[in-house]
Amino acid sequence: MNSKYVGDIAYLSVSGVKPLCLATVIDLASRRLAGWVIADHMRTELVIDALTAAGRTHGSLEGAIMHTDHGSPYTSRAFAEICSSAGVRQSMGAVGSSADNCRC
Repeated sequence: MNSKYVGDIAYLSVSGVKPLCLATVIDLASRRLAGWVIADHMRTELVIDALTAAGRTHGSLEGAIMHTDHGSPYTSRAFAEICSSAGVRQSMGAVGSSADNCRC
């Protein structure tokens, strides 16, 4: 455990308000949710907070691989810096490929 993760963002429809964004970090070994955050925006802080939550759940993320898509929050400099400072290596699939092979 604690070495391979995947991250994604989903929209949640809520009656009467604008959709919310759910950012998740899932531990591939246990297939459990390691970190998550809900917000009314899809800015980089959303995925940074989800990764930070995963770090609190598992202690250190040092040496882990984080696989995501090429969405702007995941390709941002701020997310890359947080990953680097936490010792997390980023992995991304091919652009536009639904059959992307995780390099984890």
